[in-house]
Amino acid sequence: MPLIILFLTLVVVGVLLWLVNRFIPVQGQIKGILNGVVISMVVLWLLRALGLLNYLTQFRAGHRAGQPLASATAAPINQD
Repeated sequence: MPLIILFLTLVVVGVLLWLVNRFIPVQGQIKGILNGVVISMVVLWLLRALGLLNYLTQFRAGHRAGQPLASATAAPINQD
């Protein structure tokens, strides 16, 4: 995706969010929730557009990539 499209989309979303915050009379708590949802969606969209979302979903904490988990290779326990 071209960089200019990313930039223009971020500007348009920012201006729309500013217009909603400035001119629509809504409780502050609801505006905070709306801002959080919009910003979260924009961050996810940006990560997907830059190709980082797939990388982050493949990340696993607790073991090195390409190595099996310790529990998968542990020997079974005899219960005699």
